[in-house]
Amino acid sequence: MTFMPRMTAETRAIRTLRPLSWRRWPGVIADVWHVHGEAGGGGFYSAPDPRLVVFLGGGESLRLRTSETEPWRDGVGVFYIPAHVPLWSELGRAGGYAHLDLHLNAGPLAQRLQGLAAPRDLATPRLIASAARIEALAAMIADEVQHPGRPDLATDGLLSALLAEVIDLPAPSDAPAPDADRGGVPPRILRRLEAHAREALGRRIPTAELAELAGLSESWLTRGFRQSLGQTPQRWLMGLRLDAAQALMPDAGRSLADIAAATGFADQAHLSRAFRARHGQSPGVWRRQRFVPDPSNPAGSVQATRQIPR
Repeated sequence: MTFMPRMTAETRAIRTLRPLSWRRWPGVIADVWHVHGEAGGGGFYSAPDPRLVVFLGGGESLRLRTSETEPWRDGVGVFYIPAHVPLWSELGRAGGYAHLDLHLNAGPLAQRLQGLAAPRDLATPRLIASAARIEALAAMIADEVQHPGRPDLATDGLLSALLAEVIDLPAPSDAPAPDADRGGVPPRILRRLEAHAREALGRRIPTAELAELAGLSESWLTRGFRQSLGQTPQRWLMGLRLDAAQALMPDAGRSLADIAAATGFADQAHLSRAFRARHGQSPGVWRRQRFVPDPSNPAGSVQATRQIPR
């Protein structure tokens, strides 16, 4: 059966500048869009198939999110969206944009990455800034879409290389379990675990989930974390949650209860205990000392205006 991507798209203040270019090869539909968007323009997108999008020339003014309740991710130039995951976008400035869209058939995609990526890798959204290697690969694919000159074998190989960069597939030497000689968990795996954790901080992340993503047993992962970072995976996750909560505190519109929920704490009290253990004071006190109180809000929220040091 021929793969036919389907997507629901609702856009605003975006118009096409030239006819769409597209190309098909087994399990993939690639298209290149040239559009003009106004500041504040954007849209909502949902599809039953995974898709990979690269802004050609960068997407520094683009921000995205996969839930209406989560914070925007700014400066996104590349994103992988699993099947059935909704996406909201917004442009920070008016101008012309070009992007390569790769609509992927989930079955062939899983077969392509079998043994290289865990199922969770393909079920996790990835919203990242662009990089030179990604831009170069995407530009070559886009050129083949707009000016076909090579067989499908060439574009398919470029797609595999692009997926390896975006999903951050490990080198073969990263696969063995950590031991004393290797110094714990390899840095590449730690970066992958951190990217996954930051995407999922709003919910509970068990150690077993991290172990599956790393391709290790829970005991090996815990041992590797102790060697590499001097702490358990859950203690490390708590540090990421506290960092994320602290970053949200200048936002005058967010209560501590809202911040606690957004960063994966059970409730405000849980956030307060963890924050006090790290900083020696409650998050409310810490917040008031660093930001100007908002007198219009009886709940005691703060304005996102830093006091001038004296």
